[in-house]
Amino acid sequence: MARTKKGILLNEISGAIGKQLVVKQYAYGTVVSAYPDMSNVKPSKLQQHKQTVFAKAVAYAQSITRNPAKKKEYAKKLKKGERVYNAAIKEYLMKHRK
Repeated sequence: MARTKKGILLNEISGAIGKQLVVKQYAYGTVVSAYPDMSNVKPSKLQQHKQTVFAKAVAYAQSITRNPAKKKEYAKKLKKGERVYNAAIKEYLMKHRK
């Protein structure tokens, strides 16, 4: 892992580079690390359940945002600055809490 405070090349850049490097921005500077190998990670039953619920929430939100009539109707009940997609995910997750 490499750290820099005044890196011109990586200043304000974040994300993965070719699944080999990851660039992260923190308050103290830029960090470059190896891309994580998640191939041997086995999620627990609870993690699998949460991932499934979240995938369904995303599908629900996408179904609303892809239909202009539904999206317009849904947007009416939101406050200024709220996004339909995020609000729909939040609504779905709140309904399906355990």
